[in-house]
Amino acid sequence: MELKLYNTLTRKKAPFVPIDPKNVRMYACGPTVYDFAHIGNARPVIVFDVLYRLLRHVFGVEHVTYVRNITDVDDKINARAAEEYPDMEINAAVAEVTSRTTDQFHEDIAALGVLPPDVEPTCTSHIPQMVEMIEVLIAKGHAYEAEGHVLLDTASVPNYGHLSGRSLDEMIAGARVEVAPYKRNPADSVLWKPSDDSLPGWPSPWGRGRPGWHIECSAMAKEHLGDVFDIHGGGIDLTFPHHENELAQSCCANGTDTMARVWMHNGFLQVEGEKMSKSLGNFVTINQLLQDWPGEVLRYNMLRTHYRQPIDWTVKGLEETAKTLAGFFGGEDLSQLEGKFAEPVLEALADDMNTPAAITVLHQLDRAGDRPALLGSLRALGFAGDLTDPRAQGVDEASIQAQIDQRLAARAAKDFAEADRIRDELAAQGIALKDGPDGTTWELTR
Repeated sequence: MELKLYNTLTRKKAPFVPIDPKNVRMYACGPTVYDFAHIGNARPVIVFDVLYRLLRHVFGVEHVTYVRNITDVDDKINARAAEEYPDMEINAAVAEVTSRTTDQFHEDIAALGVLPPDVEPTCTSHIPQMVEMIEVLIAKGHAYEAEGHVLLDTASVPNYGHLSGRSLDEMIAGARVEVAPYKRNPADSVLWKPSDDSLPGWPSPWGRGRPGWHIECSAMAKEHLGDVFDIHGGGIDLTFPHHENELAQSCCANGTDTMARVWMHNGFLQVEGEKMSKSLGNFVTINQLLQDWPGEVLRYNMLRTHYRQPIDWTVKGLEETAKTLAGFFGGEDLSQLEGKFAEPVLEALADDMNTPAAITVLHQLDRAGDRPALLGSLRALGFAGDLTDPRAQGVDEASIQAQIDQRLAARAAKDFAEADRIRDELAAQGIALKDGPDGTTWELTR
C-alpha cells in the first residue's frame, strides 16, 4: 500500500518511502511538564498516535520506533518549582514538579486511548548529549560564546528559514525570539544559558547553566533515532522558532542536509470559535474534560477534523460524537478484538491521514451492517468501546431508582408536593428525570 504524507518542508504531499523499512523512525515533540496539559496539547498526541498505529499496520509493529520527549527544563517549570517549594534546592524542586506533572500527563492521555511511545526521553537525562552537540557547533563555526551564553549563529546556517518559509527579517519581526545585546543577530537562538543558585543548572565548559529549548530535541532525536530519520511531528505553532532551529542545529552539527525526511504539523485548536485563553475563560485541560466526557469521545472528536486543518472544539461537537460512538459500539466491548483496518478505511488514512474520509467509511460500514469491519477498524484506530460516563463515578443507581419509585408512589397517591420535592432533590444532584410512556428515566446533567 502506498502511504502519502504532506511534508511541511517541501509543501507537498508525496509517497512516504522510509529510509529503512525495517526501522521506520518518528519523533514528536512532547509536553512541557509544569501543569495539566490543555486540550490543544492533546491534538498532536492523538494525531501522531494515529500515525504511529498506521505505520505499524503498514510496516509491522516491530519495525517502527516512535520517540516522544518530555521537556522538563523550562522557565515556566522553574517558576512553578520556586513557587511551590521555596525552601527546597532548585534542582530537587524542579524534579518534584516535573515528576508529578508527567504522571498527570500520562494518566490523562491514557484515557484518550494513546499508545505509549517506544522511547520517552527527558531533557534532564540528556544534558551530556546537549553539551556535546553545542561543542561540535562551536568547533564548526556555527555557534559562539557571549556573556556566559552560547548561541547559534543563524547567519552561518545554509537555508535558514526554509522549513517555516520565512525570510530572516520576517522571522525576527514579531517572532518569539529574545532580543539581547550579546547576540550577533536578533534571530540567533540560545543553546546554553547561565544559571545562578536560584535556577537549575548543570556543569559545562561555559560554566554552570542549562540548555536552551531547541537544542534539547536536537540532542534527544539524534541519541535515539540517529542523524537523519523519517518523520518529525508537532503542532504548527512549533514550526518557528522551535523546529526551524532544531533543523538548523542538527544539520550543522551532524553535517547532513536534513534532520528528518518528512516534517508534519497539526493545525491550531480553538474553543467555541475563539482562541483558547485563560483571560477569555475558555482555557480547558484534558483532565477537566475527562471529568465530563469519556476519553474515547475526546479522541474521536479530535479525528473528525483533518489533522492539518484548524479545529473548533465545541460542546455540540462532543455531543454529536458521543451519539455517533454509541451507535457504532452498540454496547460492545472492543478491547479484546483484533484491530484491523478495513481496506477502504486504510485507503482513506493512507492519503495523508485523512481521518474525516475514514470516518465517512465507518458510517458506510455501519449502514451496511458490516460489524466486523466497523469494529475492527475502530479498534485499530485506538477505540475500546468504553463510553462510561465519568460523571457517573460514585453515583448510586439503586438509590436513584428507589427515589424514582418513591416519586411514582407519591404521584399515584396524588401527593404532588412530595413528588416535586423528590424531583427537585435529584435535580440538585445533577440528575434529570424524564417521564415517558414507558416509565421514568434519568440522566446526568453535571
